Amino acid sequence: MSEFEFAGVAAEIAREAGTLLREFYERGVKTEYKGDVDLVTEADRASEALIRQRLAEHFPEHGVYGEEGTRVRMSGEYRWYVDPLDGTTNFAHGFPVFCVVLGLERRVPGLAEEADGEMVCGVIYDPLRDELFVSQRGKGAWLNGRRIAVSKTKTLQESLIATGFPSHKRHRSPNVHFYQEFTLRSHGVRRAGSAALDMAYVACGRLDGYWEFKLNPWDTSAGYLLIEEAGGTVTHFDGSRFTLDSREVLATNGLIFVEMKELFAEMFAGRNLEPIPTPAEFRARRETAG
Repeated sequence: MSEFEFAGVAAEIAREAGTLLREFYERGVKTEYKGDVDLVTEADRASEALIRQRLAEHFPEHGVYGEEGTRVRMSGEYRWYVDPLDGTTNFAHGFPVFCVVLGLERRVPGLAEEADGEMVCGVIYDPLRDELFVSQRGKGAWLNGRRIAVSKTKTLQESLIATGFPSHKRHRSPNVHFYQEFTLRSHGVRRAGSAALDMAYVACGRLDGYWEFKLNPWDTSAGYLLIEEAGGTVTHFDGSRFTLDSREVLATNGLIFVEMKELFAEMFAGRNLEPIPTPAEFRARRETAG
């Protein structure tokens, strides 16, 4: 099977996993915590198990790196990054924004395990809207068979952009300060709760830009290629080359890239980045002031 056939198979697998998620969503699921606040559901695990099985059937030599713990054949030439349910918190609360993500990386022989290869295809499937985003290296980006491209919005002031927030220690995250500054300088900022869909929406022009801290390879692998093939840019906040192990992502239509990068530079220089106090610290300050 050629690289250009991989995306078709991945699309079929994503649709099957999406159908499974939709069934879980309609009847409700049990929710567990895999940390202090990180949710996981039986749907996450069932979806990853299905995807892992299907990938093994079609691509027995390929590696798989999944959010819910799958780590197989990591030294192979090809590696799939899998998020079986991106937007678990939304899913668990019945908020209808979540998706399935598969991104395929080709790795040259001898490449260190932590180094990046080349993304060759990516699939993001939203089962509630039946929207299938597909990209192939050098072949473009598509939504339900229709070619897509990033928006033509030229200024940050006219742009609709998106971000996300960590699930824990939000009061210590600097992103609330970035959120404020970008809200004041743009047409609006959205926080829908699915990094992969945010990136897909940049690729198809529904959003003009997106940024977020502390993501993982399974969050960004498919969206990274989708945006590039749709004519946009994906970098670090300072404009340097994006890598799959990046803990920050700045995605744009290319036209507002300089404005967003410059605002990041200004804030990282030290303006308005004081941590927000915890509730206990806030009460202590009030008591001291009183």
